Amino acid sequence: MSFLSDIQFADPWFLLLLAGIPVYVYFRSKIERRKFVAMRMSTTSGIPKAPQGKAKFMSVLLILRLLAFALIVIAMARPQTSYSNSRMYSNGIDIMLALDVSPSMYAIDFKPNRMEAAKTAAKEFIDSRPNDRIGLVVFAGEAFTQCPSTLDHNLLKEQVDNADNYYLKDGTAIGDGLFMAVNRLADSTNISQKVIILLTDGVRVGGKFSPLDAANGAKELNMRVYTIGIGTNTNSPIPVFDKNGRHIFDLDPRISFDAPMLKNVASITGGSYFEADSKEKLTDIYQQIDKIEKTKFSMDISRRYDEHFYWFAVGGLICILLEVILSKTIFRTLT
Repeated sequence: MSFLSDIQFADPWFLLLLAGIPVYVYFRSKIERRKFVAMRMSTTSGIPKAPQGKAKFMSVLLILRLLAFALIVIAMARPQTSYSNSRMYSNGIDIMLALDVSPSMYAIDFKPNRMEAAKTAAKEFIDSRPNDRIGLVVFAGEAFTQCPSTLDHNLLKEQVDNADNYYLKDGTAIGDGLFMAVNRLADSTNISQKVIILLTDGVRVGGKFSPLDAANGAKELNMRVYTIGIGTNTNSPIPVFDKNGRHIFDLDPRISFDAPMLKNVASITGGSYFEADSKEKLTDIYQQIDKIEKTKFSMDISRRYDEHFYWFAVGGLICILLEVILSKTIFRTLT
């Protein structure tokens, strides 16, 4: 059925000739009836009965003739199937997500907490970039490559879900996280556009590298960095719970992300700085970045047609040949 659904006709107007089949059958039946004359007889006992074996198949020749006509008409309409071959040429945007996973990311000013809100927004962003290689670096007191750049976005999203700080030192080594993201993108070849999205909720605590030094390194390698500061403005301490729901500590509301530093990092690299005080705002920020860093590609499409008229033409010729042979042999006395 899939083959028949893919059939199209190069010259479909020939199919209108099929409308002549019922007209032909109608007039032929009228002509055939005129060949016979009704006779009234008192008895038919003296007339031998004609053999009826072949008479039952009188319509075979007509069926073959009509079938031959239909097949030849279809062949004239040129049935064919088409196949499209497309090639996509992308300019190649390689993206590295640098995610802060320090304990403060479990603050519950976002629902259910900052960490889960950040992960959800990151996965939605990944889904919106099907043609880009994306990777993930996480950092707390040190940095770790959670997932190298990949086109396997299902695997990447699994790694986003698994991201945590249980194997990292305490702290917020923003410079180390950015530096590792820069190094990972530097390994990519034949990529014309490289982007880093850095998300954090705190100030730099610990780490070997300065965020501004890492930003200058990104600039030298033509990488653009978008920075996101996440957290709410409040006068009350913010409870922080671990992933098992146990209360760890209360976050001092006066401790927030270093906005001037994040602005400088973005400015140095030609990127942009954003602030997210809600889960909805964070999602909107990722959508804004998605619009700015759109993958550009061109596509070449070639279409190939396979002709199938010859099968119908051969079938029509076979029906004609059968009609001729049968009319001269088996059904010779019936025509």
